[in-house]
Amino acid sequence: MQANRAISVIIPCWHDHAALAALLIRLNGLAQRARQQLQLLVVDAANSPECQGICNQLGAQWFASAPCRGQQLRQGAAQAQHSILWFLHADAQLLGNPLLDVQAVMSNGAVGGFFAFRFAGPSCWQSRVLEQLIGWRNRFGTPYGDQGLFVERSAYLACGQHSPWPLFEEVDLVNNLRGLGDFQRIEHGLLVDPRRWQRDGWWCRSLSNRLLALAHACGVSAFTLARLYQRDQAPTH
Repeated sequence: MQANRAISVIIPCWHDHAALAALLIRLNGLAQRARQQLQLLVVDAANSPECQGICNQLGAQWFASAPCRGQQLRQGAAQAQHSILWFLHADAQLLGNPLLDVQAVMSNGAVGGFFAFRFAGPSCWQSRVLEQLIGWRNRFGTPYGDQGLFVERSAYLACGQHSPWPLFEEVDLVNNLRGLGDFQRIEHGLLVDPRRWQRDGWWCRSLSNRLLALAHACGVSAFTLARLYQRDQAPTH
């Protein structure tokens, strides 16, 4: 496969303007240093003039969307010009140059992949335990969108794209990608914002997430579960 292929970065957003600006600045800097061609697409569920202004200032394309993360991701993918799609949450934090890691994995023939779950900020024993537990779960279960899923566009379309749901939109996609080919984990390069765990309690937030995932696996509608989740959700995607 061709080295240094261009990447379309798709970022769903919901009012998280400061984090989004920091992420776009970081991506632009990494792309310049690596001479990497990037297309930055922000899909805004809040239809916010402030978000649009940030995108205009920092070289990202801005799109308004319905407040449904699965639809946001599909809408961004439909506007992507490049053959590698990288889906990032607006509050993702990047270490090193993960663009190069994504390139290396995709150049080795993977259909896609994700980043190992690591919390941003100071470490504590709770965060370290959760990172280990989520790492074990990822070996057999689904890595979620906050782990920076990336995928070959042809594989993304072949596997049905994200489900047009507000929650668990990546589950069927990841399962189908694993059935299609090599789906790789990158060990370092992306950090997850810990604020929801810190606000709700490390174990309460994790238990809530697991109960929602169990309910989804048992057939409860993602729309029903999203209404429960939104009671606690911080204003971010």
